[in-house]
Amino acid sequence: MISRKHRFRGYDSLKHVYKNGTTVRGPLFAVKFVANSKRDTYRLAVVVSRKVQKSAVARNRIRRRLYEIVRQMQEDITGPYDIVITVFHSSVLEEPADSLAHQVKKQLADAGILAKRIR
Repeated sequence: MISRKHRFRGYDSLKHVYKNGTTVRGPLFAVKFVANSKRDTYRLAVVVSRKVQKSAVARNRIRRRLYEIVRQMQEDITGPYDIVITVFHSSVLEEPADSLAHQVKKQLADAGILAKRIR
């Protein structure tokens, strides 16, 4: 789980991202982001609708998997961004961890959020 300083708080905190953000869409989820000059680090939210998965346990598992993937690559995030990952396909739950991590990394890199590192 990501630390508290990297989470959104409050009901209206996502409005700015939804209104002004840029979207990078993939096959399983979309990443919507906007630069936030008022902060010194990124904030992240993962949104999983009840239409995607009826079970709250499954929705929370999807959410935890994505939070953990982003937490592992947080040193590569270049600046203070507000990021919302919106899941729209239930197969995220069965997706292998390395494949899901690769897809998250690809979409964040396409968005320009990740630093370009040579590994």
